[in-house]
Amino acid sequence: MRLDKFLKISRIIKRRTVAKEACEQGRVQVNGKVAKPGVEVKVDDLITVTFGTSELTVQVKKLTESCKKQDSEGMYEIIS
Repeated sequence: MRLDKFLKISRIIKRRTVAKEACEQGRVQVNGKVAKPGVEVKVDDLITVTFGTSELTVQVKKLTESCKKQDSEGMYEIIS
């Protein structure tokens, strides 16, 4: 699954266009490397998103093409 789509479906970032822009600006890393929006995300990948002065690091737990809001938190585990 594409990185920008995962960020949107998991509701880490609300809109896919915002997720794409964050990736293009270098604010998203996958496994410690700056990632473009089209990077394929796999289970157990570590994703770090920089929001201004704070960072969110999550580990991918499952990938689904669509899910309800209450199920979206099961797609990842917050590391820090």
